[in-house]
Amino acid sequence: MKIQKIESFTNEFVCFTKISTDDGSEGWGQVAPYYADITATVLHRMVAPHILGMDALNINAIADLVTEKEHKFPGSFLRRAIGGVDTALWDLQAKLENKSVCELIGGTPGDIRAYASSMKRDITPEAEAKRFEALRHQFGFDAFKFRVGAECGHDIDEWPGRTEEIVPTIRKALGNDVALLVDGNSGFSVSRALEVGALLIENDISHFEEPCPYWEYDQTKQVTDALSIDVTGGEQDCELQNWQHMINMRAVDIVQPDICYLGGLSRTLRVAKMAQQAGLPVTPHCANLSMVTLFTMHLLRAIPNAGKYLEFSIEGLDYYPWQHNLFVESPFEITNGKATVTDLPGWGVEVNPEWLSNSTHQVSEIS
Repeated sequence: MKIQKIESFTNEFVCFTKISTDDGSEGWGQVAPYYADITATVLHRMVAPHILGMDALNINAIADLVTEKEHKFPGSFLRRAIGGVDTALWDLQAKLENKSVCELIGGTPGDIRAYASSMKRDITPEAEAKRFEALRHQFGFDAFKFRVGAECGHDIDEWPGRTEEIVPTIRKALGNDVALLVDGNSGFSVSRALEVGALLIENDISHFEEPCPYWEYDQTKQVTDALSIDVTGGEQDCELQNWQHMINMRAVDIVQPDICYLGGLSRTLRVAKMAQQAGLPVTPHCANLSMVTLFTMHLLRAIPNAGKYLEFSIEGLDYYPWQHNLFVESPFEITNGKATVTDLPGWGVEVNPEWLSNSTHQVSEIS
């Protein structure tokens, strides 16, 4: 079964991929969101020429081949493009076996506890608390993540005093029966991260994500070693050797690969295995409601070292208008604080034909 054709359907934010084989089998996937039109160019120029004609079921070999063939161009965009192929091939193979991807990789369909993940910093602590309370009432969430500091903020808060205000405000508003997580987005030096960490411990916050610049593993490790709560990170890391180094040095307590940033499900499974061998849980990054959250749902129902919950973006069309109309039926319903992986074949979702008709369509194929 050979890869005959690779198609992309793209706008600036989203690129869905479709792979067809010489026997007519098909699978759908997605590259990482944001600047997806650039990734689509990489897909057709730097990935497709190497893999057309390859065995569609030899998924791991495909990612490795492209990495070696394009060894002079390591980094994020190549990995994002590989992910678009990889996720489509998993969908294709699972459909051939009439299984969900989750089942294909050794898991079972079912529910996953989700945490409501806020992307906002331009929101007052009181407004964020009110938003969380409404979501708990409507969807039953019992875990929430909010933002502290400023993104790559060099110890400068989004506005003066916001971090010191929002942490106790959220805890007081929601009470002690919910889990609370915070994300620093590379905002702090080690000394400032330790100050914030003390505040988090005082308010029973259980998860401190990316406290220091994510590329400074030694800084993050200092925070991890000093604090009694979980320090987490890894969403930006897309090279397997960096992951092995970060895990070996135990830079974090919980690893957070992003399936689309890292280069697909195959490479994420390798990172999950590294983490399992080190005794570390995996709570992937998936901060929007494109296919990346669906991919993550299937992963978490299959790996033995799955973390406590699924990241679930609570930002609607006002914040991410490009999320509108992506699927015929949304796979992201939350009931009693949980998302559900179905037993439908493949990823179990259909991209909306109307969205596809308004996208930019490119094709690479064997003539």
